[in-house]
Amino acid sequence: MIRILRLLIIQRSAILCAGLFCLGLPAASLADEPAQVMTGIDVLQAQLFAPLEGARVALITNHTGVDSSGRSTASILHAAPNVTLIALFSPEHGFRGQLDVPEIGHATDSKTGMTVYSLYGETRTPTKEMLRGVDTIVFDIQDIGTRFYTYVSTMGNAMQAAADHQLRFVVLDRPNPINGVIVSGPVLDEGKQSFVGFHRLPVRHGMTIGELARMFQNDLELDIALDIVPLQGWRRSQYFDATGLAWINPSPNMRSLNAAILYPGIGLLETTNLSVGRGTDAPFEWFGAPWLNARALAAALNNAAIDGAAFMPVTFTPTSSKFADQLCAGVRISITNRDRFDPLRLGLEIAHQLVRLHPDDWDNRNYNRLLGNDAVLDAVRQGRPLAELEETFSDGLDDFREARSGFLLYRD
Repeated sequence: MIRILRLLIIQRSAILCAGLFCLGLPAASLADEPAQVMTGIDVLQAQLFAPLEGARVALITNHTGVDSSGRSTASILHAAPNVTLIALFSPEHGFRGQLDVPEIGHATDSKTGMTVYSLYGETRTPTKEMLRGVDTIVFDIQDIGTRFYTYVSTMGNAMQAAADHQLRFVVLDRPNPINGVIVSGPVLDEGKQSFVGFHRLPVRHGMTIGELARMFQNDLELDIALDIVPLQGWRRSQYFDATGLAWINPSPNMRSLNAAILYPGIGLLETTNLSVGRGTDAPFEWFGAPWLNARALAAALNNAAIDGAAFMPVTFTPTSSKFADQLCAGVRISITNRDRFDPLRLGLEIAHQLVRLHPDDWDNRNYNRLLGNDAVLDAVRQGRPLAELEETFSDGLDDFREARSGFLLYRD
């Protein structure tokens, strides 16, 4: 009953802004229940689907596309009386988020009976045939705030398809789980755009998926009608565990908020000959290799004064992925103060120490695939310390922060 009353209050207070569906919500309406962030799909329901009135929709989503009660966005739009759901699409890891394979085929949604077209198979962009009869593409997937997480690329490709076929694009916004304040790491070099680097972002961009869509539209000059159904009650400083929302593993190896916080720095290393914990119970919370001197590296990292983290030598044996069934010496990362911890500083310090301790063992030939910045790569290979590594990308990061400010939807 409380939820119904809350939705009615929100519906009565809804206002429509140019290019953005906004809500004015009296604080008193939430006094009788714990504060909780409302995602775009919750807000859309509160508006009785007014932003999609009469639309013929293609929905790009996966298992993270659910409302606050756990009901899937696909089922919600399929049942909405004033919306026609024409097509479903899924990103990397598939519609149910369980696959970790190089290519995924089409599937069927058991709840709606609809075909789910894979955007991680023969094509990574919706085709004209897949979009037949559609006038609006809707995107609802939980991102994790790191440049090389591919859900952002799927959205960017779909926005390009919307521009090519003169379709409207609507984003049901979701929180940045590692907060929307901190921006860090090298900005992607021009010319290095790829499916793991769709746009010239720093590794940790500090934006929501809706804010990124606004940036993509502007920077790529996409001629589309773009609307964002925004979050209600989210503050930029919040990590995901402060939102009141249920954590759903966005991908098979992203199993906790701690892993998501560490991913911008530790994920950078997985194109080298290091295990980042795939095939174990704690991906991205430790890393290692059979050749690693774990004690020396853990000591070096503890001595490096990486704020908000501590490091312990460990051993682990992955059951799959890199070094499957091989004993790895590694380092376990404990986040002791996430407000002071910068995963990019850690990732770059690890690279620096690997060059120092293992110049002949660490194979960094593919390190730049996710790093995406030649100046930083050269500095790492030259053994330059962390402060000098950060100097190589500080100007680009400052420029990005300034440009980013014009696309933010949430100011506090």
